[in-house]
Amino acid sequence: MRRRTFLGVSTGAITAASLIGGRPVSATARRPRVVVGRDFATVQEAVDAGGAVIGVLPGTYRGKVVIPSDRPGVSIVGLGRRPEDVVIADDRANGTPNPAGGTWGTTGSASVTVDGAGFRAHNLTFANLFDEAAHPEITNRQAVAVLTRADRVSFTRVRFLGNQDTLYANSSAATTVARAYFRDCYVEGDVDFIFGRATAVFDRCRVHSLNRGSSPNGYVTAPSTDTSNAHGFLFARCAFTSDAPAGTVFLGRPWHPSQDPNAIGQTIIRESRIDAHIGSTAWSDFGTWSWREARFAEYRNVGPGAAPSPDRPKLTPADAALQTVPAFLRGTDNWAPDRSL
Repeated sequence: MRRRTFLGVSTGAITAASLIGGRPVSATARRPRVVVGRDFATVQEAVDAGGAVIGVLPGTYRGKVVIPSDRPGVSIVGLGRRPEDVVIADDRANGTPNPAGGTWGTTGSASVTVDGAGFRAHNLTFANLFDEAAHPEITNRQAVAVLTRADRVSFTRVRFLGNQDTLYANSSAATTVARAYFRDCYVEGDVDFIFGRATAVFDRCRVHSLNRGSSPNGYVTAPSTDTSNAHGFLFARCAFTSDAPAGTVFLGRPWHPSQDPNAIGQTIIRESRIDAHIGSTAWSDFGTWSWREARFAEYRNVGPGAAPSPDRPKLTPADAALQTVPAFLRGTDNWAPDRSL
């Protein structure tokens, strides 16, 4: 089996000694080695110290991580054999008390916040470990594992774990385009667990809906794409899986933050496998906002949850030719992270 590389390092045999500035170590290398679990105790310490390519030794690292906007080009690479070997996590929810007063809110709950453009992560896990059952007193349970607001961010072989609002793919402002690319990733959650207004492409990912023991059992996406942005969420060649009963999960619902009428969310799912947890009516209203007014569509999906239905809008072949991975990502700068793998 062919080994993939990331920043010039074989993912089949990444070690702390093999990583320096994103390239294999050489006698003349000048860029410093930055390795969490050896040089630093936490990921945030490595970020604050100015690490550009941060290796992380196997283990679980607790604590909030922020990649600020004045730190473009940061990369975090898990040095284990599998994404499960390195876990970066926190456990705040929207309603968790904030020592500074009030509560953290959804944005503040994020275990990892990415504001630095060009951020990359590979071969690790990001999690929000907030325990809903242990905190019945907290009713606002949105608990974000990763919040992205920067442009040109990419994740490969990364797991995102949480319950409600696991992955917040957003932008710095409603009309600002921020592109994010997810390749060979795993995203897990239950309610609106992929949400926001970013232009986000999920390429060959597994999207797993948890069984929360209710009906509806949850919603996969909650896009809030601004009407000025032609590209919201695209899932291409993905697998939508769940242990939830058949027909109890929706593919998405339209999120209008602060009742913004210009948030005409887009989710497109194409050439993917959808299991039976998705019913014949795949999309749901969000309060008074009708899903029929959003930009929801499918194309050539398969599986028991992809059965044809009048309530399942489909792209025409002509439309599908325009709704592709390159169309979502390229922009005016011809960004092509999908070609570099």
